[in-house]
Amino acid sequence: MEVYSDFSKVYDMFMENIPYKKWSKRIIQILNGHGIYDGIVTDLGCGTGCLTQLLAEAGYDMIGIDYSMDMLEQAMEKRCESGYDSILYLNQDMREFELYGTVRAIVCTCDSLNYLLEEDEVLQVFKLVNNYLDPDGIFIFDITTKHKYLDIDNCVIAENQEDASFIWENTYFEEEKINEYELTLFIKDNEDGKYVKSVEIHQQRAYEIEELVNLLDKAGLKTLKIEDAYTGKPYREMSERILITASKKESEV
Repeated sequence: MEVYSDFSKVYDMFMENIPYKKWSKRIIQILNGHGIYDGIVTDLGCGTGCLTQLLAEAGYDMIGIDYSMDMLEQAMEKRCESGYDSILYLNQDMREFELYGTVRAIVCTCDSLNYLLEEDEVLQVFKLVNNYLDPDGIFIFDITTKHKYLDIDNCVIAENQEDASFIWENTYFEEEKINEYELTLFIKDNEDGKYVKSVEIHQQRAYEIEELVNLLDKAGLKTLKIEDAYTGKPYREMSERILITASKKESEV
């Protein structure tokens, strides 16, 4: 999981097309639908804090957790610029995260769970989520599907901007359910104007919906809804990203 080092410096630049506002609006709708209009919400795998800040703007007391200190540094810079000083950022591994108490909700978006390559790791995260949720709290997370990985298999994506460029090469190993992409970055050095090359290897795993529902159940969580993350409609076999809402089982509330 040791990724997003140099990429963190240009992550927001190259991810301008991610519909954070649309995603946050849907998450807020789900939260409100469960009577959660305020209180503490944790953003697991918060990255540079784009979604974290939008939820803070909506009135939630936000805790952002990420494994990459480089990404968190970008998030904290954003926090200073925005004035949302109340956001608490923690440098923790989601497989071992610790909170000071329970929270109203936990969200986890932008492929964060796909970075866990073993079912046991996902189960451990789900158990921790269950442990730190309020009795009536909810868990909202997204996952990139096998269909998306198959669609981009052997694809090369490249983008060139004034201060940075990248080449993104994807390979999906269907038997292992692992998507690997090699990210080659060229980032302009502000001091001498030269471009510095770096390479990062990212791996993500595709999970079947049945696997996730089973792992939620093992962790003491109940699946409430599964939808297409882009449309909000019931998921289909061809959905590229799904959004799942879960809660504690009634026997545990």
